[in-house]
Amino acid sequence: MRILHTSDWHIGRTFHGHATLDALGAVLEALVAQVRENDVDVVIVAGDVFDSATPAAPAYTLLDDALVALHETGATVIVTSGNHDSAARLGFHSRLLRDGIHVLTAPTAIASPVTVADEHGPVRFFGIPYLEPAIVRQHWPDASLKTQAQTMAHAMDLVREGIAQNPGRSVAIAHCFAAGVDATAGLEREVRQGGLDVVPLAVFDGPDYVALGHIHGRQRLSDRVRYSGAPLHYSFGEQHKERGSWLIELDAEGLASIEWLALPVPRALVTLTGPLDEILSDENVAAHADDWVCAVYTDPVPQHEPMRRLRERFPFCALVQHAPVGAEAAEERSYAQRLHGAVTDTERIEAFLEHVRAGEGASEREADLIREVLDDRVRAEALV
Repeated sequence: MRILHTSDWHIGRTFHGHATLDALGAVLEALVAQVRENDVDVVIVAGDVFDSATPAAPAYTLLDDALVALHETGATVIVTSGNHDSAARLGFHSRLLRDGIHVLTAPTAIASPVTVADEHGPVRFFGIPYLEPAIVRQHWPDASLKTQAQTMAHAMDLVREGIAQNPGRSVAIAHCFAAGVDATAGLEREVRQGGLDVVPLAVFDGPDYVALGHIHGRQRLSDRVRYSGAPLHYSFGEQHKERGSWLIELDAEGLASIEWLALPVPRALVTLTGPLDEILSDENVAAHADDWVCAVYTDPVPQHEPMRRLRERFPFCALVQHAPVGAEAAEERSYAQRLHGAVTDTERIEAFLEHVRAGEGASEREADLIREVLDDRVRAEALV
């Protein structure tokens, strides 16, 4: 049996204010082509199908189109909900879907597998939707479920019970943050903000393969426990990470092989760093005019209308950051430390400018203006 593991589609997410529906649609078309070319039997989508609990109508249209296209390849499709999804909304039409498309969002059905058979017999697929302890502990009042790690451990106990009752090969699908993840792999916004609730790798013992979602870069935690990552880049922090999915093959004994299938990147992402004039050079424009651009300019002081100037040269400039050279060293001194010893108004103004401009004081022209303003103030006070 051949299984394609994908996750974190985040249908409806924007990229620095730009819509991504068309780009994601093109990538999912390529994924459908891979399913057909590789004779995939089962496609897994491991959570975060949508980017919002209340997706707009075009997001539903894209999901419908993708599910229908995958179904038409002859593959069975199994979808679970992630932390960005509304399980209720995603699962609302599950009973109305055509045979071969399964949307698993009910915590109480974790031990009840979707069964797909091949020439070697049945393969059981156990879908674990994203489990928020405070919400799902009502279903298991006798269990201590204070953390997601405890909740996932309980869910995997249910999976193992289901495996015992339904012998044969098995695959578990979950959406969580598992121990051993590389922190540079493209973490969810919530994960980057803190509050990690790490699930020990041993929790996933039992199934022949565990398909995880929640991390946006591909990850191999063990031969049989992996993240596929998102099919599209959703931040500049992910720009060097490949996009794609895992192709898993099961033989009569269980896990036989795993292959990475790369997906196309509709528009490359690049970060350009240096003085603004250098970033705007003809050489950079020739190389990156069609890329998503993050410009990190290092001029000592903020430049005038940097985004307008950048977009005149890079139509797809999405992000501008000012990171003056020496800013880290300048930040080591507090404003109070800079003011210490400043006696005159001129010295206080100079200390303020150095504090807000990463150590860059007044230019010669600015110093002249400061002296002129202060002299005018002194003359005005003398006339009172």
